[in-house]
Amino acid sequence: MASGDFCSPGEGMEILQQGTSHEVCSKQLPPCNLSEKDLLQNPHFSKLLLSLAQHVDESGLSLTLAKEQAQAWKEVRLHKTTWLRSEILQRVIQELLVDYYVKTQDTNLTSEDKKFHETLEQRLLVTELMGLLGPSREKEMPPLLGVEKADLLELMPPSEDFVWMRARLPLEVEEQLKKKCFTLLCYHDPNSDSDSETLKAAKVWKLAEILVGEKQQCQDAKSQQQEQMVLLEKKSATYSQVLLRCLALLQRLLQEHRLKTQSELDRINAQYLEIKCSAMILKLRMEELKILSDTYTTEKVEVHRLIRDRLEGAICLQEQDMEKSRQVLSTYEVLGEEFDRLVKEYTQLKQATENKRWALQEFNKACR
Repeated sequence: MASGDFCSPGEGMEILQQGTSHEVCSKQLPPCNLSEKDLLQNPHFSKLLLSLAQHVDESGLSLTLAKEQAQAWKEVRLHKTTWLRSEILQRVIQELLVDYYVKTQDTNLTSEDKKFHETLEQRLLVTELMGLLGPSREKEMPPLLGVEKADLLELMPPSEDFVWMRARLPLEVEEQLKKKCFTLLCYHDPNSDSDSETLKAAKVWKLAEILVGEKQQCQDAKSQQQEQMVLLEKKSATYSQVLLRCLALLQRLLQEHRLKTQSELDRINAQYLEIKCSAMILKLRMEELKILSDTYTTEKVEVHRLIRDRLEGAICLQEQDMEKSRQVLSTYEVLGEEFDRLVKEYTQLKQATENKRWALQEFNKACR
């Protein structure tokens, strides 16, 4: 591409200031979601968007197609209105016939009412049957069930009755529509049930505008609700991310701070338990001393102390003697079996000596 195909950033700024290309992109060309930075970097594209904006509408269609589309929608609305009118008239007539059969079971109707409804029903049925037969196609296929339009025309009511019924029909339809409008009004505003027909008619005249306004309010509220739902989803996603970050921070705090101080806490707890144990031992010792002080007097304690000293001295002497004996025995044990034989002989000699000493004592007693 030649260098002349590019524009300087200054030219891009001028285009942005002249045509407000960012607004054109966002409104007239919704797919072009561009920022001011993109427009400044691509000034030729901005010019292209400005030129396209003169030939397309906000939806992106060309002006010619937009006009044709608007005309088509207008024709659709006209056909829809026409169809709705005929459909409403058809249903009102059917409701008239249904109400007639209901009334025949409850009240006695006049001959004119019977004649009107029977003529209307007969005319309606014949018309529907003729519509089912469709256009004449005797050459292509035989008529349905062998019935032709001429046969159905014979079932038409007399022309005088039809003219009379047709003249009365608008009044009956108007009365039926009025009842429906009043029913709708009472449903919308229950307080209108006790109003007069004139006041009800005046309220019905404004009911359409009120319903249109309420419909618009509902649509606005629905759009606002959708916007709020979108905002709520965004905030929920943001809150979820914030909560996850908070949990990560809490986990890091636990790992870095609590685990570091755990050893110090354990040491303090051990010192506390040690001091508490010492206090319990001292308390037990104090209780023991209290029991002893309550049990023994000072004189008894002195006597027990003397007895204990003497016993301890005797035990000390016995232990010394026992130690000397152990030393002597250990000396004798070196001799082995010879020592055992000498011990036996010594024991026998000692017993013989004691026996002779006892005999000598007895002899001396006898000599006296």
